[in-house]
Amino acid sequence: MKHILPLLSLPLVALTQPAYAQTCDAKCEELDRIERDLVHYGHRIERPANLPVSIVSADDIILVTGRLPDAKSDLTEDFSTVALPGMTGERLESALLAVNGLQQFRRSDARSANPTSQGVTLRGLGGNASSRALLFLDDVPQADPFGGWVSWPGYDALNLASIRVRKGGGQPSAGPGALAGVIELESVQNREAAILALAYGSRNSIDGKANYSGKLGSGSVAAAASYARGDGFIPILAGQRGLVDRRAPYEQAGVSLRGVAPLNASTELQANLRAFTDTRDRGVDFSDNSNSGVDASLRLVDRTGDWQWSATGYVQLREFSSEFGAIAANRNSVTQTLDQFATPSTGLGARFEVRPPVGKQIELRLGGEWRRTSGETREFFTYVAGAPTRFRTAGGQTDSFGGFAELSYQPFDTLTLSAGGRLDRWTIADGFRREVNIGGTVRSDDRFADRSGTEWTGRAGFGWDFADGFTLRGAAYRAWRLPTLNELYRPFRVGADATAANEALRPERVEGFDAGLAYSNVDIELGVTVFRNRLNDAIANVTLGQGPGNFPGVGFVAAGGTYRQRQNLDAIVSKGVEADARFDLTDQFALKLGYAFVDAKVRGSGASAALDGLRPAQVPRHFGNATLAYTANTVSASSTLRYVGAQFEDDANVRALDDALTLDIDFGLEIGDGLRLQLRGENLFDARVEAAISGTGIIERTNPRTLWLGASWKFE
Repeated sequence: MKHILPLLSLPLVALTQPAYAQTCDAKCEELDRIERDLVHYGHRIERPANLPVSIVSADDIILVTGRLPDAKSDLTEDFSTVALPGMTGERLESALLAVNGLQQFRRSDARSANPTSQGVTLRGLGGNASSRALLFLDDVPQADPFGGWVSWPGYDALNLASIRVRKGGGQPSAGPGALAGVIELESVQNREAAILALAYGSRNSIDGKANYSGKLGSGSVAAAASYARGDGFIPILAGQRGLVDRRAPYEQAGVSLRGVAPLNASTELQANLRAFTDTRDRGVDFSDNSNSGVDASLRLVDRTGDWQWSATGYVQLREFSSEFGAIAANRNSVTQTLDQFATPSTGLGARFEVRPPVGKQIELRLGGEWRRTSGETREFFTYVAGAPTRFRTAGGQTDSFGGFAELSYQPFDTLTLSAGGRLDRWTIADGFRREVNIGGTVRSDDRFADRSGTEWTGRAGFGWDFADGFTLRGAAYRAWRLPTLNELYRPFRVGADATAANEALRPERVEGFDAGLAYSNVDIELGVTVFRNRLNDAIANVTLGQGPGNFPGVGFVAAGGTYRQRQNLDAIVSKGVEADARFDLTDQFALKLGYAFVDAKVRGSGASAALDGLRPAQVPRHFGNATLAYTANTVSASSTLRYVGAQFEDDANVRALDDALTLDIDFGLEIGDGLRLQLRGENLFDARVEAAISGTGIIERTNPRTLWLGASWKFE
């Protein structure tokens, strides 16, 4: 972090209420006041579509989000609005579990998982720890520049206004990486509030958050901080533990700062800065890992001029380190095998969008984007008598730059048609991998040829309100993803298994479609969607051999271990159905139901022929959840059942992870003067949720039952 901490001095200027804020009648003002209170107390209400984004009253100015107005093409997409995580111990990654079919590579969350296993995807496009759904925060892509995973604890210290998940790929404005969909986080601005929250949980866990937003001079500023730690649990099942197994503690913290300043009657400058640190332990010696970073961005936005536009520039700085050890068969001893002591990486980018005035029924979006990722891993390996004998460094750089256009047309108020495309030029350059004997000879010094190419993205869709309360929509799309530096250049080990890198990997390309039918009225919302995706050249860890033995790119693999290499499969074909429902049973009770069925299969030939017809690793067939919520003036309560089907640990479908059913509960009580007490239970019945299984049958579980007692204070 030494070279990135100076960025914390980046000035964030915040100056006046936006000149584009719109006035509103008494009904609108009252709705916004209620919404602010419900956000604090853990509930959400839907803002009617005809209300302005920005609300002005005599005493306050609230702007829910700083992005451009919703595009007309949104009406053709399948997207979900996710309830914001509460202040007392809740996490962003937990809130996203409400979206059926959304998953990380492993079932563990950021309190116990290795960060490199926390890529996010949708609709069965898994089998790889790199993200195939693209996460944005205020128009900035968030995947780790080196590995494509997501550092989830870094988003707990944010003042969020909204979370939206767009399912299906090919959004022209999203760009490379949006194969399975897009997750959009937008920050709060121009809202006056201050909240402190503290929760204490099982295994000596602490979770604290502080948020502030308000006016500063003639503008606004928002700041947030978070801290979490816990003694952790023992990941290995009780009957399989040995002397090496112990609790897996974690400690995580973050800060964020946001300023908004209008530059003229219609244009404002938004400045964001955030920093985080995340340290975890995997429950044995030589399993420490650390992840930290600093992000900064500037965005100019004009929402109300004849030409609406936005322009964003950003920098991401990341550092990652991790240790690995070999555990004896009886789990009574462990020896270090690798020390990945530094993995610095950088993400740079700029993007713009403009919407020229072309008529009330037509919306034209034009834009362009440039992204760069660069980084390298530095690691010691091949330990003898507790000391490393070899050193490896590997890395490179990728760039993409392109432009997009999207046209939406509404011939009638009830029908929206949309089509768009994008063309990107990509390069992979300066790739290298060097290995040396410490204090001796050079083992290998590979310099890989630069590569480049052109890829296109496209999407066409429609949304039709064909009857009162009924909507029919559909879309067809194509999208692509460039391999990460981690996939291209870095071999890795998990236990006795070893996986070689592959500098010749090709970009992934998805072709798919979805179609949905929805019905809604005041008390009921129903929706069903069918989809089919074919992910060509899908990158996967392909099994090529079994230990003991020496294998190219990784060296010796012990007995019980598996040798794999990252390779492009012919394809992953995923098809399925998603269903969601909401019922307002009474004024106080609401029921939400969701289910997703995913039938995903590998198409393989050549080296991957043995995988043909099998399911991708870590992809279940079934997802389901049901939430019953109660809301009164001062009391709230909810219970959520979540089900995840069985899935396979490995590409060969040999190691099976059982299905799991968990129950979470939440109870809140407002006791006056802005003070609210909260009681939460995660996995209340302590169900066994399996996260991993080794070649020798050792099973790792996710979080056991965890109880939280917390309080939050709202100051106005």
